[in-house]
Amino acid sequence: MLNVSSNVKSPAPSQDLSGVVDVEQAEAALVEHYPRLVRLAYLILPPSLGRNRRVLTAHALTQRALPRSRRPDDAEDIPVQRSGDGRGGDPGYAYVRLRVVRTALDAGLPLRRKAWPKRAQLPPLLPQVWGLRLFPRSGGADELALDQRLSALSGAARAAYVLRGLERLPDGDVRKVLDAAGVDEPAAALAEADGVEAAYDLLKSPEFDPCSLQARPTDLMRRRQHMKAAGVALAAALVCGALLGLPGDGWGPDGAAAPPYAKNPAGQAALDPGQLTKVAAGAWKRSARADFSVWPARGALTGDEALLRRALAVWARPGESVQVSATPGTAAGAPPGPAQLLFAGEVDAARVVLLYDGLRIVRYAEPKDGTSGAALDFARVDGATSTEAGAVVLNRVDGNVRYLTAPWVGGVGVRDLLKPGASATPLERDGEGVTGPFASPAQASKCTSWNALQLRDDTGTNRLSTDLGELVPAHLTAGRPQAPREASAVDWSSTACSLAAARSNGVRSVNSWQYARQALPEANGSAAWLCTRADTWRGEGGRALAQFQASGAAAVAAKAEDSAACGAREPSVLAGVRWKSRGGNWYLLGAGSRDVVSVKAAGGALTRGNTLAAPLERGARAGLTGRLADGTKVSTLR
Repeated sequence: MLNVSSNVKSPAPSQDLSGVVDVEQAEAALVEHYPRLVRLAYLILPPSLGRNRRVLTAHALTQRALPRSRRPDDAEDIPVQRSGDGRGGDPGYAYVRLRVVRTALDAGLPLRRKAWPKRAQLPPLLPQVWGLRLFPRSGGADELALDQRLSALSGAARAAYVLRGLERLPDGDVRKVLDAAGVDEPAAALAEADGVEAAYDLLKSPEFDPCSLQARPTDLMRRRQHMKAAGVALAAALVCGALLGLPGDGWGPDGAAAPPYAKNPAGQAALDPGQLTKVAAGAWKRSARADFSVWPARGALTGDEALLRRALAVWARPGESVQVSATPGTAAGAPPGPAQLLFAGEVDAARVVLLYDGLRIVRYAEPKDGTSGAALDFARVDGATSTEAGAVVLNRVDGNVRYLTAPWVGGVGVRDLLKPGASATPLERDGEGVTGPFASPAQASKCTSWNALQLRDDTGTNRLSTDLGELVPAHLTAGRPQAPREASAVDWSSTACSLAAARSNGVRSVNSWQYARQALPEANGSAAWLCTRADTWRGEGGRALAQFQASGAAAVAAKAEDSAACGAREPSVLAGVRWKSRGGNWYLLGAGSRDVVSVKAAGGALTRGNTLAAPLERGARAGLTGRLADGTKVSTLR
């Protein structure tokens, strides 16, 4: 029950309505006058909340206007007033109105760091409308002007204005309500409200009716982003909750690996150092295959289970501190099952582990003095031949590179491709097949030399490979794309610097092919046309580069990416350049491969054969087309 009595020392007889009000009476008053009470709260709330939040907050405050329990000691003294239409004579209505005014004023108070916020200051938990923004219908210019003037008032002054206009209370009763609601200076609030024109009829406008609403969607793009973020957070929470319940001794023994996310038989077997495949030393001699699958396990640390466990764990779950790299088209995921161990040992200032899973070579490296700064590198090597499986990079330090060579490699040397007349420099290897360091062209900024690794296999054949910044060096070949041969330094002496364009592209092999020679006009000598093609492990992404070489100088005539031109599938090639003779005359030069039977310039010049030299006037087009013997059109490389 609620004791309702006047808190004025000498109330007017018409206002002395003190008595007892039960909760049912207050609830009945709230239900009956709910739209007016919500409008009252909406008008008192600060407009800075925004129309959508003001609407929801007004409804929430009104619905919380009833007491929390029905106990008699929940009674409080409230002033009872009469309004112009008689509602003020209802003690239940006076009670809920006071509660609405009080909480609406609380909602407008600023948050303070050293004090707990009041419930009314926080966004309402209920009601909530997901995906929609709700706001009253728009009024006219007068309503907008009044709303702007009210927004400039303090919360107490705004309450005084609304109690005057909407509730039709005299100033004496307004002071009593404000005083009961906790306003320190009701008279000052009334004086401030006097500064706003008394446009009280506008307070009944739809502009201020939070029960007659319009609905619009929220920001759909932002909502979608928030839903995705919430989904990710929920998934992460579920995973973390599952991790907390998993048995085991945590991730400490795994070094730089992230916490484990699953424990299943196949996954656990892949992470067990005892399950690693270790091929015997002489197995390659008896095998019909000659690839990474027959490499023996080498290195002084092949028995270090702690190191191998860390390598496998980081492979499966690289932590944030691990530097991970992968050649294009190479999956960087966990091993599908137990892998093959190729090497585990100390190289320079690092502990290095090489692993092979039938598709990829994986290199794990960590400093000797800890696991911070660990690195994990992936390279695709499916379908490797004995030549392509001849060596793997173990470490790079200060521009130098070390390799682990295949067991069938009988000798190792280094050739500078820019010095074809020089002999190969022998490269020392230890008993495990680890080479000494030598300068790598992978990170060189200037092409003053280009070192290639020369490997002599068990048949005595020398094969050239070069470091292009990846785990497996690229095999160098020369000749027609349909039947390339092992390259020599002479084959690459004029085009070695073009290899820089193929760095870090997952390159498997690079072929250099001189596809035409041409006599230059005005007896200026002859020129060579070469096509350099880099093929990748993934099949796509091949790059072709046509070069024109004359008088000891070379120029790029054309290039193409992700093209089959100049390769085994499409060996035909055509390219052209603008060339100036020693006499100062300009020509359009073009050359195609041997299967090109005619070349035509955009200006109309046509020659039989695979080369063309046509005078070129200033501003003339320089396009070329070629034809094969069967009439097939060949376009220039692009």
